[in-house]
Amino acid sequence: MTDANLRPRRSVLYMPAANERALEKAKDIAADALIFDLEDAVAPDAKAEARERACAMFAGGGYGSREITIRANGIGTPWHDDDLAAISAAGPDGVVVPKVNSVADVAAIEAALERHGAPDRTRIWAMLETPIAMLHAEEICAASERLSVLVMGTNDLAKELHAQRVPSRQPLMGGLYLSLLAARAADKVILDGVFNDIKDEAGFLAECQVGRQMGFDGKTLIHPSQVEPCNGAFSPEPAEIELAERIIAAFEEAEAEGRGVVTVDGRMIENLHVDEARRVLAIRDAIADASN
Repeated sequence: MTDANLRPRRSVLYMPAANERALEKAKDIAADALIFDLEDAVAPDAKAEARERACAMFAGGGYGSREITIRANGIGTPWHDDDLAAISAAGPDGVVVPKVNSVADVAAIEAALERHGAPDRTRIWAMLETPIAMLHAEEICAASERLSVLVMGTNDLAKELHAQRVPSRQPLMGGLYLSLLAARAADKVILDGVFNDIKDEAGFLAECQVGRQMGFDGKTLIHPSQVEPCNGAFSPEPAEIELAERIIAAFEEAEAEGRGVVTVDGRMIENLHVDEARRVLAIRDAIADASN
């Protein structure tokens, strides 16, 4: 994974762009990234005002090291083109586009950003939310260097699949794993979808833990109360860090002594284990750097 992709994206919080107070409050929320939402959280007659507010709030700064993105309305909606033009002019860290289904969709988004003069720093965050997107995830990931993050739209995916909403999320797993495979093959960041019941703290934490076990880099959130447990779930634990340090030390010592066999805690250590250990420490360091 590239250095740019190691930027912490453990917790990515949606904030309604129609609500100026919420956008102001977000300056004090410890999420790694924010999504100023022009889509689901904004009524049709408030879209234009929300667009202007989101861009102005980003331009005004005050969000520290947080990554700031703006979610546009979807391709084909009456607001999409104006959203991309305004977001390009504002130049946030990313534009989040819902229901990206094809290479052609990615090409159209990229062309619009370039046409409207978006800076290189404004990356494409593609939301995968439909069966067709799952089936074409590999092609979508490889469609553009500007596309850097996949965002799973699990609510819409469940709707499209006519799936029951169960804690295991078993009906969604096929699509989630296809998207994870595509993201890793193309060296992209991938974020798990939202958890809807903000009062179910145990259920949320369990879903975070499973998401990390699966390989997601972080999770999109709908409420500030979800940020702290999400950050914890997607951060390396002290035991992981300690083991990673010992693996690297043992490997380097063996190399210096010309030994070909390395063991830690009775387990044979190979290059792949060293690579994994170095990634754990790189994530630790990236989180620390972002907090300073």
